Amino acid sequence: MGIILKSQRELDKMREAGRIVSAVLDAVEAACVPGVTTFELNGIAKRELARAKARSAFLGYRPGVAPPYPAVLCTSVNRVVVHGIPSKRECLREGDLIGIDFACFKDGYCADAARTVAVGVISEPARALLETTRMCLERAIKESIPGARLGDIGAAIARTSESRGFAVVRNFVGHGIGAAMHEPPSVPNHGEPGRGPRLRPGMVLAIEPILNAGSAEVVVLDDGWTVVTADASLSAHVEHTVAITDDGPRVLTAA
Repeated sequence: MGIILKSQRELDKMREAGRIVSAVLDAVEAACVPGVTTFELNGIAKRELARAKARSAFLGYRPGVAPPYPAVLCTSVNRVVVHGIPSKRECLREGDLIGIDFACFKDGYCADAARTVAVGVISEPARALLETTRMCLERAIKESIPGARLGDIGAAIARTSESRGFAVVRNFVGHGIGAAMHEPPSVPNHGEPGRGPRLRPGMVLAIEPILNAGSAEVVVLDDGWTVVTADASLSAHVEHTVAITDDGPRVLTAA
């Protein structure tokens, strides 16, 4: 399947899904305080999803040989890179970093976003990682204009990350998105400027930098989902769903 260009009507539907994603993440982020469990955070996301009359893109999702994903939210704490499963046994503590990743369908179209949140006061190294990851996403979005190449996005992420001493995770990538959560093309967090498919109006990309404080190497745990840093270093992950338009990038998952 090739890259699917979206009509204005489809983009409007994705924007509505994106508003829901943003509102859910706002509610979850506000609850990321010491003592709360990641299971409770998932409950907040479920409640807000139901209020919006939308459908989770994660619950029951089963790519490859992994078991169906059991929650509506991914909660990735400290060394967990992505796809952390909410648990009643996992309580947030002062100084933690937690990645919260959420996607939903509304009227047949999907939007996907992630944030990494500081729990209380965090260390300076953790803050530097968080700020750099956010900076990577901002710079990648600026590259998302008609006529640019897909490699320009990944190159901006890798250049920003490496200039500040952090490692880009290469095992997991962004993706096209629309009527399905995952569509072509893959959107790596590294690349060569001027290489890859040319960006065109109507393309929609989920751009998601994932940075580690130590090695880029990661390990998938026995649950088939949870991905952790191989060296137990901190990780951070941010994501927006971004439409390529004649007027420049349009962030569909902004507030």
